Amino acid sequence: MTKKMSMSTSKTSLVLFLCQIISALDVPLDLSQPPTITQQSPKDYIVDPRENIVIQCEAKGKPPPSFSWTRNGTHFDIDKDAQVTMKPNSGTLVINIMNGGKAEAYEGVYQCTARNERGAAVSNNIVIRPSRSPLWTKEKLEPNHVREGDSLVLHCRPPVGLPPPIIFWMDNAFQRLPQSERVSQGLNGDLYFSNVQPEDTREDYICYARFNHTQTIQQKQPISVKVFSMDSLNDTIAANLSDTDIYGAKPVTERQPVLLTPTGSASTKVELRGNVLLLECIAAGLPTPVIRWIKEGGELPANRTFFENFKKTLKIIDVSEADSGNYKCIARNALGSVHHVISVTVKAAPYWITAPRNLVLSPGEDGTLICRANGSPKPSISWLANGVPIAIAPEDPSRKVDGDTIIFSHVQERSSAVYQCNASNEYGYLLANAFVNVLAEPPRILTPANKLYQVIADSPALLDCAYFGSPKPEIEWFKGVKGSILRGNEYVFHDNGTLEIPVAQKSNAGTYTCVARNELGKIQNEVQLEIKDPTMIIKQPEYKVIQRYGQVSFECIIKHDSTLLPTVTWLKDNDELPDDERFLVGKDNLTIMNVTDKDDGTYTCIVNTTLDSVSASAVLTVVARPNPPFDLELTGQLERSIDLSWIPGDENNSPITSFVVEFEDALHEPGVWRYQTEVPGTQTMAQLKLSPYVNYSFRVIAVNRIGRSQPSEPSEQYLTKSASPDENPANVQGIGSEPDNLVITWEPLKGFQSNGPGLQYKVSWRQKDVDDEWTSVIVANVSKYIVSGTPTFVPYEVKVQALNDLGYAPEPSEVIGHSGEDLPMVAPGNVQVHVINSTLAKVHWDPVPLKSVRGHLQGYKVYYWKVQSLSRRSRRHIEKKILTFRGNKTFGMLPGLEPYSSYKLNVRVVNGKGEGPASPDKVFKTPEGVPSSPSFLKITNPTLDSLTLEWGSPTHPNGVLTSYTLKFQPINNTHELGPLVEIRIPANESSLILKNLNYSTRYKFYFNAQTSVGSGSQITEEAVTIMDEAGILRPAVGAGKGYSEILFATSPVMHTVRPTFYKVQPLYPRIRNVTTAAAETYANISWEYEGPDHANFYVEYGVAGSKEDWKKEIVNGSRSFFVLKGLTPGTAYKVRVGAEGLSGFRSSEDVFETGPAMASRQVDIATQGWFIGLMCAVALLILILLIVCFIRRNKGGKYPVKEKEDAHADPEIQPMKEDDGTFGEYSDAEDHKPLKKGSRTPSDRTVKKEDSDDSLVDYGEGVNGQFNEDGSFIGQYSGKKEKEPAEGNESSEAPSPVNAMNSFV
Repeated sequence: MTKKMSMSTSKTSLVLFLCQIISALDVPLDLSQPPTITQQSPKDYIVDPRENIVIQCEAKGKPPPSFSWTRNGTHFDIDKDAQVTMKPNSGTLVINIMNGGKAEAYEGVYQCTARNERGAAVSNNIVIRPSRSPLWTKEKLEPNHVREGDSLVLHCRPPVGLPPPIIFWMDNAFQRLPQSERVSQGLNGDLYFSNVQPEDTREDYICYARFNHTQTIQQKQPISVKVFSMDSLNDTIAANLSDTDIYGAKPVTERQPVLLTPTGSASTKVELRGNVLLLECIAAGLPTPVIRWIKEGGELPANRTFFENFKKTLKIIDVSEADSGNYKCIARNALGSVHHVISVTVKAAPYWITAPRNLVLSPGEDGTLICRANGSPKPSISWLANGVPIAIAPEDPSRKVDGDTIIFSHVQERSSAVYQCNASNEYGYLLANAFVNVLAEPPRILTPANKLYQVIADSPALLDCAYFGSPKPEIEWFKGVKGSILRGNEYVFHDNGTLEIPVAQKSNAGTYTCVARNELGKIQNEVQLEIKDPTMIIKQPEYKVIQRYGQVSFECIIKHDSTLLPTVTWLKDNDELPDDERFLVGKDNLTIMNVTDKDDGTYTCIVNTTLDSVSASAVLTVVARPNPPFDLELTGQLERSIDLSWIPGDENNSPITSFVVEFEDALHEPGVWRYQTEVPGTQTMAQLKLSPYVNYSFRVIAVNRIGRSQPSEPSEQYLTKSASPDENPANVQGIGSEPDNLVITWEPLKGFQSNGPGLQYKVSWRQKDVDDEWTSVIVANVSKYIVSGTPTFVPYEVKVQALNDLGYAPEPSEVIGHSGEDLPMVAPGNVQVHVINSTLAKVHWDPVPLKSVRGHLQGYKVYYWKVQSLSRRSRRHIEKKILTFRGNKTFGMLPGLEPYSSYKLNVRVVNGKGEGPASPDKVFKTPEGVPSSPSFLKITNPTLDSLTLEWGSPTHPNGVLTSYTLKFQPINNTHELGPLVEIRIPANESSLILKNLNYSTRYKFYFNAQTSVGSGSQITEEAVTIMDEAGILRPAVGAGKGYSEILFATSPVMHTVRPTFYKVQPLYPRIRNVTTAAAETYANISWEYEGPDHANFYVEYGVAGSKEDWKKEIVNGSRSFFVLKGLTPGTAYKVRVGAEGLSGFRSSEDVFETGPAMASRQVDIATQGWFIGLMCAVALLILILLIVCFIRRNKGGKYPVKEKEDAHADPEIQPMKEDDGTFGEYSDAEDHKPLKKGSRTPSDRTVKKEDSDDSLVDYGEGVNGQFNEDGSFIGQYSGKKEKEPAEGNESSEAPSPVNAMNSFV
């Protein structure tokens, strides 16, 4: 990516500063001063002989100077030559050539002198030469007859012109002749052929010379070249020589490189400092040599070195003495190399180190003129005074010459003069004029008053105070009109009076006063400084890679000072945008529609104001899939390999990463292209392995980051010879399908693997570990063979060998197979059951001997079923469940058992054929657990001060009920809750009358049952006492004026409660009904919570029975579920849930086990006769119920629906999603939709729970939950069963037939 930011403020300030320095040295033109040359013609002045000659000489001075000229060292009297005039008030000469003058007559060296009463200044020596463009001399050019492969030089030899002409070669049609590494033009204009080819034959090689000064082109006569190829040359020789000489012409032979220019092994070159150094090497040879340049003992200068003319020319710009040295060019081809060393010496014409500068002094002052120059060789310094060598100039007692310095002491007005310094060596000269002007002048400030300077913040501010005075005035600066003098590091005071503030800030804005004083007077001037905010590009264009025909946009968002008006310009590759409607320039962006390859480049956003300029650039790279390769060529054909080469297509700005080679077998699969190989994108050739008896064609596909190219055109076809097979069929297996057979299968060879016609297979087998001979059979091109009459489940050695008409494949490897399996004969023994808790048991058994398995041992199946509930002696339909434990396991876990129940189980071994006999049934019992919620809670007979509660016992008591707990509290009109009252009720009761309640008051009730293990889930309900019939208002509850007694009775016992209302507070925190659904490596943990809102939960877990510390996981938010991940398969875990901030508050522990399991029901009850009869009875009951409801509705009965559903939500209900009422994100799409949070109970105020099925769905991961091989759950129910809804999440739709049946058992 290329990004660039640039600012031109500092550059502008620097230019301004330099201009101020120069202008500060100028003497105002209203004061007396010696002449100063301001303009003159160049030293070497080549003129057009067809136009007038103008020799410039301009000067200034006070009084105005007069001008005179010398020509070739003597006075040039222009008055005597009518063709020469001098411009008025100027020294410029005009020589009239167009009216009969001859330019050649005015060749010579001219020098101008400008003179007034204070001195004389002289110009450089100006050499006048007219340009020349002579014609080519006529010459007879013989045709060039060259043998193919030889070198050739076509000489141009242009006429000597002034200045030298530009040479180029063209044909008769004025088309430039193509040049290359083989054919190129030298610096001398000759055309060099490293080796000639037949296509070089032509008769119009024409050298042209263009003389720019005269705008003329001269043409050399055409040169003819005829190249003889070996074939044509042999034909010519054969026509003129005897048979023995016909073969005298040798074929084209390769040649080592030989230098055509320069000749020899070494040469020298001298170049002047600051010029361009050009070194050239052109070599002959076949193949065409490649040129390489090095500098002996050093590196080629970076950033100044360029290679031209196909690296045959080395170009170094702005050479200095450090570039002197030996430069070696090396020409190399496959046969060898040759080199040439050019010794370069860099000389230097004189150049200034310190040029003399004008000196203004007051009478009595001292001063110096210094003239220092350097060069190679070192130049000599000479002084002139008013154009006369100082040695013979009039004496001045105040002047003393000391080499390159003139010292002035106690000057007087007569000391004013112009001094010339001349520095010269053999390569040139320098001439500089500097005057000494003696004046007595009071200070004056040349900068306009109240000048306004506007500067960008954080950039230098340069406040000008151009001054003049003699003696030189002292300059002081003040901030404001009456401010103190400016001093300190934050300011820079320049000799020319300029005040510089290096880093200008807003606080620097204001008025500044410049004071200039000398012994003759004092003067001051004020200037204004304003500081502006810098212009910034706050969002620069970014590097973009776009596919062809896409759309791209570059942003350029700017921020600028509000008083400056910016202009935004977009450039492409530092040039204007193309005139194309696809380029859309917006306020702060550039958009290019339908991008094409030519849009590739650098795009620059330039923002200009009157004070600053910023820019930012970004590169656009247009990419596309590569173009397909072409020119496929087959070489090196062998029986089993071939070389394929190709030329890559355009990569379209995305490098080719690889080439894919595909092949077509026209013999076996015509039209089908298959993968052959893939090579890196840097290769253009691949050696391909071939198979016999295949008619190959190849194609190549190029791949880059954008995609794959179109396939190349197919290569030519290549048919390989037939051979015996190289390989045998793969994936050979021996598996019996019946107890008395062996089925041998294999993957047949593909057509191109057959290696020849007549493909067949030799199938061989013998019983393992028995001294039997191999039995073999040859079959056609099939994939299966069945061996009959084998013993049951016996190991066999099997092999399959390929063969064709030319022979057999190599000897195949043997594989072990088995004949068919039969059912196991023996049941597992010593079955033992260990009950872990009320829902989990562990079963052990002894393994069955492998010989009795009679097949591949798949595992063991445990069949178990509930016989009866110990709390209810009623029997129910027996539904068997199956758990399968893979491998040779001898134990397993039985999850999802019902508490306080009696179970039976048996174990069977399983092989690939099926199950063996069952072990004797084993009986075990589960201990008590906590009960489910009461089956219903109904509130009837509301009066002014009493309510009657009726309830049903829990559907699943899970033990012996010990009592019931009733909690209730009043609710007022503002939804405030009163105190909670708790009552313990004997387990044998089924109703309760609460008395002395407040009239017209809503109460909320919470009701649950207990066993010896603990409390079960609670059921909630609300009810309202009726209003006072007399309409007399009793004191409000909680008003602080008394209380009412609340009485309840299941017997004559009376209870009194004194309520006081308060804002809703947590009753007590409780987490219950922790359930787990475990899979192989994770488990879903869910729970129910009572207590404050927005509790932060955590889950603690550890390995069951381990003394290790509990591991803790924080639950995100107040969700009532969590997924434990990273668990170990087949491991029993303990888990509990707690709430942050409530010390010691957590749930009871639960135990679960991970691992793969499969559970299934064995009996499909839908096909049983008794089930069909039962379903008919259920349908009849439902019909009767619908008729009764219809009759009640017609009599005006309605089902009440309470208002404000969410105001008094049951704290037992779990948080649900608002949209579908399901728990968190673990809803099952196949489950019935649950009731929404806060849904009301039916009209008879009962809350019922359906009987739960014996299901492991909630223990595993849905019906497919699994436990691993350590004896954990990996099975599934044999009959499909609906997942039972959890408490508070009952199905709102009709139950399935299975669930309906269970509810009636």
